[in-house]
Amino acid sequence: MSFRTHLESVVNQVDGALACSVMGFDGISVDTFQREEAGELDLSVAWVEYANLLTQLRHAAESLKTGAVSEVSVNSDKVLTLMRLVSPEYFLVLALRADGNYGKGRYVLRVTAPKVRAEL
Repeated sequence: MSFRTHLESVVNQVDGALACSVMGFDGISVDTFQREEAGELDLSVAWVEYANLLTQLRHAAESLKTGAVSEVSVNSDKVLTLMRLVSPEYFLVLALRADGNYGKGRYVLRVTAPKVRAEL
């Protein structure tokens, strides 16, 4: 199964989902599936910034000895962003409308992460 198939499946399963991507911690997208309604938002630029944030959070958790970071969310007025680590080098990121199904998004990313890891 391809990355695109997994990403499309995530977006189609979650109410309010706008886009999903497999990202490297270098900020480069491996693959992305995006609905047309997300066109007005520049999600790729936001996700590059969030990759930096996620890297910093991983380092902070390591230095504080709190255990590995597995999931992070950034909630703003227009977009809920969920990030789920897939491997030490990659993570899944899901953008939802502010009224999207946050809980279902978390669940679907958790279930999909091992499938994407197997593809890497």
